[in-house]
Amino acid sequence: MVSRITADDLRRLVDDDVSFALIDTRPPDNFAAWHVEGAQNFPYKPGDPVTKDEIFDELGVTTDDRIVTICAKGISSDRFADALSALGYANVSLVEGGMKAWSAVYDTVTIPTDSDKVTVIQVQRRAKGCLSYLIIARHTGTAAVIDATRHTAEFVSLAERHGVEITDVFDTHVHADHLSGGRALADAVGATYHLGERATDRGVTYDYDALGRNDVVTVGDVAIKAVAVPGHTSEMVNYLVDDVAVCTGDTLFTNSVGRTELQFGDADAADGARLLYQSLHGTLLAEPDDVLVLPGHFTISADGSSPNATPGNPIYTDIHTVRTDLSLLTLPEAEFVDRITATLPEKPPNYETVIAINTGMRAISDDQEATELELGPNNCAAEETA
Repeated sequence: MVSRITADDLRRLVDDDVSFALIDTRPPDNFAAWHVEGAQNFPYKPGDPVTKDEIFDELGVTTDDRIVTICAKGISSDRFADALSALGYANVSLVEGGMKAWSAVYDTVTIPTDSDKVTVIQVQRRAKGCLSYLIIARHTGTAAVIDATRHTAEFVSLAERHGVEITDVFDTHVHADHLSGGRALADAVGATYHLGERATDRGVTYDYDALGRNDVVTVGDVAIKAVAVPGHTSEMVNYLVDDVAVCTGDTLFTNSVGRTELQFGDADAADGARLLYQSLHGTLLAEPDDVLVLPGHFTISADGSSPNATPGNPIYTDIHTVRTDLSLLTLPEAEFVDRITATLPEKPPNYETVIAINTGMRAISDDQEATELELGPNNCAAEETA
């Protein structure tokens, strides 16, 4: 008998270090591009014959092992799970919705701060490595969301659980690796949607509140200041939250900095890198040592691992740590530019289409298209260090 589990159930199995074999039935190329950490690939088409010997030889699993199957949307893995059950495998489960559902798994954690005015909740999209933030003004019951992903119900539900009203929604920039949920979330809750004033340079077609350099939005009694930091993109804005933390988007990560050719192009990546260097050293690193750095992503590898972070735990650093420990930030400008443009990482899947949708120049047809556009980890860092 085959049981069904959700992607959240799979997350709990992974986090609880339960012993099981996770079998991914997608084609090898799809599997190699992106899969859950620890999964094994056994390509399967419904109706294909399969034997116990073949399964043992390929996967090393026996009829006594706990097995979980997964595929793109839960179709081939469903049939494969039935085939295993027919062969006498007694403990077989399939992940409903497959990798599509896994892509929508979220963790929420509180970032520790010394402030008695603000609570910062980090929203982690586990399979993509996207990080969003719910900024709560404790004394007024109001809140802001920064860099919302497209699953807007996550943020509405989170605000409801904390008993707060979302009054403002911010994006740090026009994202290239995932579809923003900022505008949709703002519309859903009646909030004001903010972007940096230079977003019009990117061809943004929709209405938004344009934030200039050092403009401040007050959420309850919490000040959120727009800090212009061009480099990853020309319109990039970071948000200084009540002088306690800075949401850095794709400018600065815990272990790297943002790549610069997604907007500027390979030929002009060095121009973006020079802008990024100036933004980092002239603006971000001028903040006090104890200001927390809250990045827009953490690293997810194609094999599903997160070598520099543990999902479900807070992912952050501080200005002092990145200033002293991140080797990229110790380089002179010319070396910095050479370093981050020498070997450009693979571009995020479908990034040009994603940008077109995030600027409003192209409409998304349905949830299925959104899922297919976003499949795979983010690739927004220029260089990663362990």
